[in-house]
Amino acid sequence: MATLKQIRQRIRAAKNTQSITRAMKLVAAARLTKAKNRVEEARPYSEKMYEFILSVGGAGELPAHPLLQRRNEVKKVALVLITAERGLCGSYNTNLLKTAKNWLDSQTTEKALVTVGKKGNLFFTKRGYECLFNMSVPTAGADLENAVELTNELERLFTSGEVDAVYLCYSKFFSAIRQEPRVVQLLPIEPPQTEDGHGTSKEYDFEPGPEELLSLLLPKYLLTVTYQAMLESSASEHGSRMTAMSNATDNAGKMIGELSLKANRVRQASITTEILEIVAGAEALKN
Repeated sequence: MATLKQIRQRIRAAKNTQSITRAMKLVAAARLTKAKNRVEEARPYSEKMYEFILSVGGAGELPAHPLLQRRNEVKKVALVLITAERGLCGSYNTNLLKTAKNWLDSQTTEKALVTVGKKGNLFFTKRGYECLFNMSVPTAGADLENAVELTNELERLFTSGEVDAVYLCYSKFFSAIRQEPRVVQLLPIEPPQTEDGHGTSKEYDFEPGPEELLSLLLPKYLLTVTYQAMLESSASEHGSRMTAMSNATDNAGKMIGELSLKANRVRQASITTEILEIVAGAEALKN
C-alpha cells in the first residue's frame, strides 16, 4: 500500500501534468482558430477551381497536356501522405497512417511515398517503403511556399514518368472533434463522373487558345488542391491536439481528486492508529 508521502508526490506530479496540458490546450486552441479561418477562406476557391478544372478536363477535343495524360499501363503509383511533425495529438497520426497503410496494401503495382511531416516518414521508412521526397512544415501550419515546393516535386515526378499516378492522403477538417482521413487521386487530372458512371463531354470556345489556357490553369489547379489539403491537415492536427489535451487535463483533474481522497483516508487511518497506540500505552501504564 502506498504511503502518504508517495501519494502526495503523485498528486504534485498530476498537478504539474495538468498545468502543462492546460497550457498546450490553450496554444492548440489559438492555432486552431487561425488554421480554421484559413481553411474556411480557401475552401470555396478550392472547390470551385476543382469543379471547373474537372469539367474542362472532361470536354472533348482538348489538346494534350502532361497533367491530363493517363498512362496506358500504370507501373508505379505515389501516395502523398500529410501527417504531423510531432505527436500528442490524439489519434490524428494513427488514423492517417492506418488509412495510408491499407491503401498501399491494396495496390498491386509498384508504390512509393511522398511524405509531409515526420510521423509518416518515420513510420513507413522503418517498414521498408520507398520515400521519393520528404518535407517538413512549420509547427503552426504549412504556408504557400511549402505548397509550391511540394507541387513542383509532384509535377516533376509525374511528367518525367517516374510515377504513373499520384494520390493524396490527408485529413479533412470538419470540427475540433471530427477529422476524416481520405485518399483522392491528384494526377492525372480526370474528368468528373456522372450518375451513370460516364465522364462528361462538353464543348468550349477558348479565349485565349486551349493550349495556353490549360498550361496556365492546370498547374494552378494542382497547387490549389495541394495547398487546400495541407490547410485541412493543419486544422485537423490542431483540432485533434486541442481535444487530446483537453481530455488529458480532465483526466489529470480526476486523478488529483482520487489521490486526494486516498491521501485523506491514509492520513485518517494513520491518526487513528496513533490514537489507539497512545490509549493502549496509557492503559498499560495504569496496569
